[in-house]
Amino acid sequence: MSILSAILLFGFLIFIHELGHFIFAKMSGVKVLRFSLGFGPKVIGKKIGDTEYLISAVPLGGYVKMLGEEPEEEVKNSEKERSYKNQPILKRASIVFAGPIFNLLTAVVIFFFVFMIGVPTLLPVVGEIMPDTPALKAGLSKSDRIMTIDGRPIRHWGEMTDIIYGSANKALNLKVQRGSEIIDISITPESKKVKDIFGEEKEIGLIGVKPSGETIKIKENVYNSVKNAFLRTWEISALTIVGIIKLIQRIIPADTIGGPILIFQLAEKQATAGALNFFTFAAVISINLGILNLLPIPILDGGHLLFLGIEAIRKKPLSEKAMMIAQRIGLAVIITLMVFAMYNDIFRLISGKPLP
Repeated sequence: MSILSAILLFGFLIFIHELGHFIFAKMSGVKVLRFSLGFGPKVIGKKIGDTEYLISAVPLGGYVKMLGEEPEEEVKNSEKERSYKNQPILKRASIVFAGPIFNLLTAVVIFFFVFMIGVPTLLPVVGEIMPDTPALKAGLSKSDRIMTIDGRPIRHWGEMTDIIYGSANKALNLKVQRGSEIIDISITPESKKVKDIFGEEKEIGLIGVKPSGETIKIKENVYNSVKNAFLRTWEISALTIVGIIKLIQRIIPADTIGGPILIFQLAEKQATAGALNFFTFAAVISINLGILNLLPIPILDGGHLLFLGIEAIRKKPLSEKAMMIAQRIGLAVIITLMVFAMYNDIFRLISGKPLP
């Protein structure tokens, strides 16, 4: 069932992406010839109106085929008004941009329901205290619950660590609940250099405590759920973009790149861990799918937007020959990346390297 969940997830997110293109094409008056979930030979299909709706044999993709989408495609005079390439630039850009936007909005919707249902979160309760640390010297004890820091209420462990990380060598005033007693403690986080998720060193404040492991499910109201959903989607989008830049700069090792096998493994792992983990993972993958499709590589949505930008500047489109050459180069780049990702996936399976 877990593997099936992974396949359904991948198919659903691709469907959402292509649905964005499809809806905006229809809204723009463009004739859609085919709407396929999957690539390759047709498994089943039905034509409704102008459009043939298909499920194809290879579920790792999907596409919307519009009239006049290909540069060399001949279009009858009677249908030119409904041809993609005869639409204004802004209309064409909206059709292209809609796919990634639908993926990002899907993540927002998922995160909204996650926040509404409630996220299990670590309580700000002290567990282990390390020797010779600011926490020990200040008098913190195991099972102390941090109530406020400099007057700011603390609901969970993450709120506490965010303040401490950003307060190296700065005195903080804590209100701590110890049993039935509330006490005041002054503590100064010591400065430490640590590596972030990209392997780069940064300076943060630490006091030398670990959480007790006690959790609480924090449910948000509708307003906060909407706000947090957009904020979380933005944060992960920014993190994805930074990650791509770090890969290009070779700060992140290339062997961390994964393909469908890795996605299926991670999806299976998250599905086994529970519905909340699985849907949160789905939101992250949806964001990644949206951002990666905006890369300015021909054949990706970002490549099409690049062509449209050049057309807007030049006041005329690129020549058919130039676009076809660019698309072949883009296809070669994508195939190379896919082969490399699959190699990493297979090597990870053979070597027994743990999942990221």
